[in-house]
Amino acid sequence: MINFLSQILPWFQVISAIILVVLVLLQQNESSLGGAFGGDSGATNIHKRRGLEKIIFDATFIVAVLFVGSVLISLVF
Repeated sequence: MINFLSQILPWFQVISAIILVVLVLLQQNESSLGGAFGGDSGATNIHKRRGLEKIIFDATFIVAVLFVGSVLISLVF
C-alpha cells in the first residue's frame, strides 16, 4: 500500500496542481486597478455566483482541498 502511494501520489499532485491553476485563472475578478491605490474597488456591490461561475468556484475549492490533502498524506509517507 505504501509503495503504491509513493508511486501515484506525485502524479496526483502534479495533475491536481495544474487543474487548480487553470481553475483559478478561469475565475472572473470584479476588482479594478483603482482598488489597489485606495479607490473604489467595487466592494460595496454584492455579487452572487450563478451558473458556470459557481461550478468553477466550487470545483476550485474541491481541487484545492484534494491537493492540500495529498500534500499532507505525502508528508506522512
